[in-house]
Amino acid sequence: MGRILALDYGKRRTGIAVTDELQLIASGLTTVDTPALFGFLKEYTKTEMVSCFVVGEPKQMNNTPSESEALIRPFIKQLVKRFPEIPIERQDERFTSKMAFQSMIEGGIKKQKRKNKALVDEISATLILQAFLNRIQ
Repeated sequence: MGRILALDYGKRRTGIAVTDELQLIASGLTTVDTPALFGFLKEYTKTEMVSCFVVGEPKQMNNTPSESEALIRPFIKQLVKRFPEIPIERQDERFTSKMAFQSMIEGGIKKQKRKNKALVDEISATLILQAFLNRIQ
């Protein structure tokens, strides 16, 4: 059984989270500059078996796609093209950035470190992955 890799795709940065090999625990992996994302994924999949990509699905409160979905669709087409053997799932990502920021406060992370948007993106990817795991289990 391979790992599940979650992506909180953004125009500048993409937060990445991953499960353990038993697909039980979601953990933050890193944040990558989006232009370097495919290179990172290529290297990662050389050393780790990935059984599924989970890509965050941004939605409005009325359940319609948000503006950023227009950026994500071309990315997903490229992801399918470059990794045709790895299935892609989507997971609603509403409120993940807000929840990530709140979890940083509750975790006692200092104000200066909370300004680190890369850390927020990584935590958001972890929340997306955990929501996906909760949904499929």
